[in-house]
Amino acid sequence: MNKKIIISGFGGQGVLLLGKLIAESALIQKLNTTWMPSYGPEMRGGTCNCTVQYADGEISAPVVDKPDILIAMNEPSLDKFGPRVVENGIIITNSNIVFKKCDKLNKGVKVYELPMDEMAVNINKRGGNIVGLGAFVKLIGDLKQESAIKAIEETFSAPDKQKFIPSNIECLKQGIERAGKL
Repeated sequence: MNKKIIISGFGGQGVLLLGKLIAESALIQKLNTTWMPSYGPEMRGGTCNCTVQYADGEISAPVVDKPDILIAMNEPSLDKFGPRVVENGIIITNSNIVFKKCDKLNKGVKVYELPMDEMAVNINKRGGNIVGLGAFVKLIGDLKQESAIKAIEETFSAPDKQKFIPSNIECLKQGIERAGKL
């Protein structure tokens, strides 16, 4: 197993946190992993992305040019990275922001659309990325729900962040449940 992932969107959408949670979930399962953020000088509102790789063997470099999986949180991300997804790869989009289809996909690329922001709004208004984590867990199948929950608990373990654990776990479960119906 060797997964190469790009997660991309606007600053403030939790793109980097989503990548970090995927990487942390993989580490919990004793997989080798890399996480590499990339963002412009303006965080909120500017574009950002990160790459994540996890494997049961060696990872040669953290750079991902041709991902197996893309999580596109906005249309510019789909336009930029969609054509790079490998043949028979997977794209997960936030359909609350991504309204169009990418017309330059490689053969066999499967696109899953989830209204991540809408699904999270009544649980945690900033939890669309965590809904995306749940969708990733269900659709890709490598990472366990328990690992993702543990990653959330560890990431939000600081005393001032612990109050976000229950709502983030609920967003995760909503993403898993909805993705199971796709």
